[in-house]
Amino acid sequence: MPLTALPAQNHAYALGDLKPSIVLYESSFEGWLSAVFYVYANKLQKDETLRLFAENDYIPSLIDHYVSVPCNDEHAERVLIKLNALVGRSGIREILWGYLSEKDNIGTTLFRIVKYAIDYPKRQILQDLGHMDVLELAQTVKSVGREKHRMEAFVRFEHTTEDIYFARVEPDFNVLPLIGEHFRQRYQDQHWAIYDLYRGYGIYYDKSLSTPSRPAALQTITDVDESVLHDPTSVHSPNEQRYQKFWQGYFKNVNISERKNPRLHKQYLPQRYWKYLSEKQVLPGAAHLEKRR
Repeated sequence: MPLTALPAQNHAYALGDLKPSIVLYESSFEGWLSAVFYVYANKLQKDETLRLFAENDYIPSLIDHYVSVPCNDEHAERVLIKLNALVGRSGIREILWGYLSEKDNIGTTLFRIVKYAIDYPKRQILQDLGHMDVLELAQTVKSVGREKHRMEAFVRFEHTTEDIYFARVEPDFNVLPLIGEHFRQRYQDQHWAIYDLYRGYGIYYDKSLSTPSRPAALQTITDVDESVLHDPTSVHSPNEQRYQKFWQGYFKNVNISERKNPRLHKQYLPQRYWKYLSEKQVLPGAAHLEKRR
């Protein structure tokens, strides 16, 4: 059954009832998909003022009439199937990356793009940069992709007493779901975890669950000791500080002071990443590694 012909299942509006101008969804991609299903199931898609917000981001207003939509895996899957037919896997990837940007009003922007695709099924709608919502998505996807690339390059792991390599990050966008596979393929021989301090969750790789033919699946973690998050040196292994000193010494000695270009350096390595880069920290006892020129 096509998405446009979905029967109204969740709510019946009596004559004179106010239809919601805001649809709230659970803060997940599946939650947003469920909200899209709800809109079409209740024939709200023609309302030009309709907006979709994550529940955690919405500030209640006395003049807004809203409805909260629970996440429904079956409904979310049906919307995904429809989207795959309309925009393909690459289009779904762009929509997902747009969602992970967590930008203000992104739920509404993505819904309008879905509506555009359904209204004009024969168009390559994601190539229509003259459409303001499509243009915004294209720019957002580019920004998310840049952040993903930087996270893959700038993550610094610290070895702990539990033999886990632990890294802290604070990306502008929610890119942890996008970078996990990069590290899963490259670090299959060790336990590691990357924790997003801003969003309060992380991903964990347990090498003991891997097989000779397949790396272990990533796990989501949320329960991490606050003291470790704010001061990981408290769980450093005996060798970790020594490794950091060697790395700092190497970083300093390969640097040619006469060719310093701070502006260019900050362009390629933005300063907001520095606090989690070991080569940018000053540790006691690293001076002996300096090369005497």
